[in-house]
Amino acid sequence: MNKQRRPPPDPVAVLRGHRASVTDLCFHPSQPLLYTGSADGELRIWDTLQNRTIVSAGVHNAAHGVASVACSSSIGADKVISQGRDGTVKCWDIGDGGLSRAPSVMIATNAYHFCKLSLVKRPHSCSTQVDGPKHHDEGERETTDADTLDDSEEKVQGYLSELSRTNEENTEVGGSKYIAIAGEQSSEVEIWDLNTAERCMRLPQSCSTGSSAISTKERGMCMAVQAFLPSESQGFLNVVAGYEDGSMLWWDIRNPGVPVTSVKFHSEPVLSLCIDDSCNGGISGAADEKIVLYSLDNSMGTCVIKKEIDLERPGISSTSIRPDGKIFATAGWDHRVRVYNYCTGNALAILKYHHATCNAVSYSPDCKLMASASEDTVVALWKLYTPQT
Repeated sequence: MNKQRRPPPDPVAVLRGHRASVTDLCFHPSQPLLYTGSADGELRIWDTLQNRTIVSAGVHNAAHGVASVACSSSIGADKVISQGRDGTVKCWDIGDGGLSRAPSVMIATNAYHFCKLSLVKRPHSCSTQVDGPKHHDEGERETTDADTLDDSEEKVQGYLSELSRTNEENTEVGGSKYIAIAGEQSSEVEIWDLNTAERCMRLPQSCSTGSSAISTKERGMCMAVQAFLPSESQGFLNVVAGYEDGSMLWWDIRNPGVPVTSVKFHSEPVLSLCIDDSCNGGISGAADEKIVLYSLDNSMGTCVIKKEIDLERPGISSTSIRPDGKIFATAGWDHRVRVYNYCTGNALAILKYHHATCNAVSYSPDCKLMASASEDTVVALWKLYTPQT
């Protein structure tokens, strides 16, 4: 008797209300709230218990729209950041009355391209480093129950307490209130201070002689960026950036003129980067037909492929690793959300609910919910392989 595959699950809730493509989303760091942004400039705050809109506001020019939304306990649980394709980044306060009438901080980045900003990822207290050999996964499957996830031994905990640091040097960025973003010069990455609304660094940064040790112009536009704090970095910010030619650069801001390493895992533009909560590895998605899992060795300064996953169809818009480091999800151009085991890279599910390109996917901090956003104007909530409590 042939073993039958379980059918793909349906979402546990569908959030309707946006009138344009939903471009990005993120969960509140501690409350049952979801932030979503759309191509017509609207920001919505959803109650994920009652599955209803709490706040809806136009936060960016409707002609340009919202490129990304972001929040983190490190910038304050009562704040959310929106990035518009109008060249601005805005920080909003969240109170009992909803969204503040005006942003508490507005940064004129003059960056009008499609790279989403990044807050700083810090090491998670319960994450574990996963090692594995490089090998190919030759195919996908719709769903499988052959891969089991042991959730009983680990529980999701809060982020580490603030990393100790000094401010003796201008080159040190502790990481709490900073964002990384593709710059006004599209091949550069810029670091901005959310407290002062000032740009504090460009990557690559010119040397004192006025020349840079490396140029990124030949790599094309910066298409994806992730800022993070490896535990070995002594509080100094690190950044991984993906470029139009398929290459990735890893930067340590202590040496902003020359990257830690340069790799090229993709043949097409890198569209999404996600660092895991141990800050020792991550995943990348691109306009080509593969997903790459890689490890980051801070002491050796190396970025090494752990596994390549081949896709039937090209185009990964977004990637997200669940905070416990057990599974990850991708949002695809082919309208699919794919879920994988992060340790092995094995496919766990292919979700076929959306009817247009999937733009974003994200996990809740308690690992119980996953949200997906699409050009079909809909946000779907999913419960898949939830941790055992």
